[in-house]
Amino acid sequence: MQQGLEMMKTFLLLLTFGCFLLAGLSTSNSMPAPSTNVRYDTGVGPSFKGPIGLQLYSLRDQFAKDVPGTMNQVQKFGFKYVELAGTYGLTPEKFKEQLDARGLKAVSGHFSYEQCRDHVEDVARDAKVLGLQYVGCAWIPHKDPFDEKTCREAAAVFNRAGEALAKHGLKFFYHTHGYEFLPYGNGTLFDLLMAETKPEFVRFQMDIFWVVNPGQDPVKLLEKYGSRFELMHLKDMKKGTPSDTTGHSEVTNDVPFGTGMIDLPAVLRAAKKSGVKWYFVEDESPTSVAQIPESLRFLEKVKF
Repeated sequence: MQQGLEMMKTFLLLLTFGCFLLAGLSTSNSMPAPSTNVRYDTGVGPSFKGPIGLQLYSLRDQFAKDVPGTMNQVQKFGFKYVELAGTYGLTPEKFKEQLDARGLKAVSGHFSYEQCRDHVEDVARDAKVLGLQYVGCAWIPHKDPFDEKTCREAAAVFNRAGEALAKHGLKFFYHTHGYEFLPYGNGTLFDLLMAETKPEFVRFQMDIFWVVNPGQDPVKLLEKYGSRFELMHLKDMKKGTPSDTTGHSEVTNDVPFGTGMIDLPAVLRAAKKSGVKWYFVEDESPTSVAQIPESLRFLEKVKF
């Protein structure tokens, strides 16, 4: 009998000890473990903070065949923000539904020169439906070479469009495309475009490919015009790409960030200093689906 009582006491002591041990382990597991690895959103890291989006023109061929499937690909890349270049056969309302279903926010969109010149109220309506903050134009129709007369006409169009869009709470911008850097006076036609457009109505988007390709320096341009560049297209250019002032280049000259001839750390450092507000990855190459993740990994690790 006595032996049975002793065994029971021993069992109860062991049971009590076990309960305390389990409670301690549970409390320990509920505490957050110290981490030495800081996590960042896709495409940003310790140096480059973004915000970063994707120009959907990068997947234009895929969108032309399958809008929902291509939207899924954009989401898979890890983007939260996008820039538009058309809605690929869908109404703005339907395209917005596709974006919303995947948690994608359209920040800006490109519209044709003719739309901005002749149908700016329609542009404003579509932009509001899509939830855009920025409305831009990426090409001025012209005969080569681009000239002073065409440049001045475009400046007038941009001033009118920018003023009209501002009444709707939208910001207008022009996207550099290379041909504006032909010589003019003591500078270039781009300098004339800057001088003739009103800062309160016309902002600019620097496409660094189309600054480097005609032989210009993005860093110097950012230092010169500072905050007028509110948006930027991030790209890299294949080594050996010939210089050109027509705004045309083989799409295979778009390469993953860090593998080409553009000094991206220097550009990013200058862009941060000048106050660029939005960055968009644009990859026009036929292998953009494979290259875009490589470029994002570069941005996550780049130091400047």
